[in-house]
Amino acid sequence: MIMDKHNPSPIRTFLTPPTGFLPPLSRLSNQSTQDIVHALQKLRNLYWPPPVPAALSLPKRKLVTLIHDDSVPDSGYASAEEDDEPAEAELGIDHSPGDADETLEILRSDSLERAFAIKWVTGFIARADVWASIPTCQDQQNIRTELLDEASSLLSAFIGDEDEDEENYTRSFSFQSEYGPPIEIELNDTMLEGDHTSVGLQSWGSAIVFAEKMCATPNQFSLSSDGAKSLRVLELGAGTGLLSIVAAKILQDTTPLVVATDYHPDVLANLSANVSTNFPTCDPLPVAVRELDWESPSYLPPLDCPFDVILAADVIYHPSHAQWIKGCAERLLARPCADSPKGGTFWMIMALRTTGRHEGLDNTVYDVFPDVSEVPNVGVPVLAVLGKEETRKIDGIGRVDESGYRLFEIGWTGYTL
Repeated sequence: MIMDKHNPSPIRTFLTPPTGFLPPLSRLSNQSTQDIVHALQKLRNLYWPPPVPAALSLPKRKLVTLIHDDSVPDSGYASAEEDDEPAEAELGIDHSPGDADETLEILRSDSLERAFAIKWVTGFIARADVWASIPTCQDQQNIRTELLDEASSLLSAFIGDEDEDEENYTRSFSFQSEYGPPIEIELNDTMLEGDHTSVGLQSWGSAIVFAEKMCATPNQFSLSSDGAKSLRVLELGAGTGLLSIVAAKILQDTTPLVVATDYHPDVLANLSANVSTNFPTCDPLPVAVRELDWESPSYLPPLDCPFDVILAADVIYHPSHAQWIKGCAERLLARPCADSPKGGTFWMIMALRTTGRHEGLDNTVYDVFPDVSEVPNVGVPVLAVLGKEETRKIDGIGRVDESGYRLFEIGWTGYTL
């Protein structure tokens, strides 16, 4: 973290809300390196302050003003793009340590101020490359590059706080169907406190976007059956099971085998509960839930036979995940044959993240699945990216570090039957 050596500790005597000290992004090119250092440092000190030394005494102050009082009209700011210079609205702190802490909590818990801060940091990151390239001395350029890392760290911290605050709740989805009434889904979403391997307990934005596409044009994703055989559908890293449940509902007039897989025990338990919730009168359930560890997979029934369609949403959170998933896909995706010259299709959607700890992980797909144009005819089937489609982020879906989604169509190439 970059600190101002002249002012290394939080300003406790006066507190300024983010709307008061964050400079307008429309004038970012006019901001000095030190201006941005101060802005980011104030944000960190406000939301994640270091401990205050025990000997520090606070002067007597009174609470000067309240921020975002719901009883008065909104102040009018709504965007980190405002051209107006930030007003230095200050909050004084009372002499009592308890009152001081209470005042800090009031400011930190103000949802509008927090949303403004997140939007500002996101906007700064989007513009930081241009700002960092403005001619300065080499030392200043290095600091500006480090400031981008600091901003990314702050954004990740904001997102992490949002994760920790989330509790169990039921989410209902209604997806427009190409044929017939909307497809209704109900899922339990949660986050297991203190265990970041349990990310599958939440429905991620990419899964919601993909589910909507599947319902709108199921034939595009091979979710139709000609009646000659039962379609076999597999979901990797199923999480809450949204894609598997949607696939089973799309294919409800046929007799498909849909298998939802994941690894974490709590995720599997929640996944099973979600399947039961969405098919309360079905016996047996149309979605089978199975454990699958990508790193050390066990291919017990029903994973002992290939699948016509494999689905996955936001399943890569470490560079090694892409390689493990490739190994599973090579084993589990139906290969080309006389009855099916194309073989099976693996559909994988990834969130595009340009900041934070998962930045650029969508690019690891290309590290293990080459583009079809780069694969020569080697006489044996090779998995490659046959096509891709990008979707812009939709308001109200996904997290603040997501800029959009990329859907990969992966299949067999490099062979001649």
